[in-house]
Amino acid sequence: MLFGAIESGGTKFVCGIGNENGEILERVSFPTTTPDETMGQVIEFFKNKQMDAMGVGSFGPVDPNKDSPTYGYITSTPKTKWRNFNFIGELKKHFDMPIGFDTDVNAAALGETEWGAAKGLDSCVYMTVGTGVGGGAIVEGKMLHGMLHPEMGHILIKRHPEDHFTGNCPYHNDCLEGMAAGPAIEKRWGKKGIELQEVDKVWEIEAYYLAQVVVNLVYTISPKRIILGGGVMKQKQLFPMIRKNVKELLNGYVETKEILVDIDNYIVSPGLGDNAGLCGAIALAKRAYQG
Repeated sequence: MLFGAIESGGTKFVCGIGNENGEILERVSFPTTTPDETMGQVIEFFKNKQMDAMGVGSFGPVDPNKDSPTYGYITSTPKTKWRNFNFIGELKKHFDMPIGFDTDVNAAALGETEWGAAKGLDSCVYMTVGTGVGGGAIVEGKMLHGMLHPEMGHILIKRHPEDHFTGNCPYHNDCLEGMAAGPAIEKRWGKKGIELQEVDKVWEIEAYYLAQVVVNLVYTISPKRIILGGGVMKQKQLFPMIRKNVKELLNGYVETKEILVDIDNYIVSPGLGDNAGLCGAIALAKRAYQG
């Protein structure tokens, strides 16, 4: 079986063809511009390709409710040209096959449970920390939805006592994304994160904020593994700092072996690396094909 996969990001689209084992056989990427231009490139890539189904993991917010009249839409995104865009409807004009659809981070979480760092587990959270911050969750083998879908990047957090940055989120200023996403780091310090690798205070503050979302996830969803990906998390010094902060913030309240003795294998980087989102879209396609 062959599946088409689309990882739709606010900065770039990644399209590929993969098989039922999550192997990517072909891939291409291009910048996210206007819907007309970007979707034209998507359709051109998949045209005449052999596929049994397609999967889409998209930046959001999106409508993943199949009973909703706006199912398959990108909805209230800050990217105004994409607001209320009928993503699945546009694909259905050109491809007559099952199409799976969810957020990019829910897709990545699914991919990691199928083939990556959470393989063999029925629950995990995947968070991406990059241009934005977002999170997706698998709970008892299912992608987590509710009234909408998880928006973990906008949780409210306690401010680091030495951080006087006002925040960078257009909706909430100092929510998690407003304080910890790549653009927030750059705006706070005047340089991109990659230029600040040796400045310990940058990562001390970053780890403090990211540890808070991990602690909140432990308390609310209790996932069996937490996976942190995205461009900011390529700063490998963050992982030990986040784990240390998590233990301190939990303060002995959660006494599981995952936290007390095996936290290095509990808070981890993506097993699929930069392919988590695209492999997740393959997993969405596979589920759509299986009905």
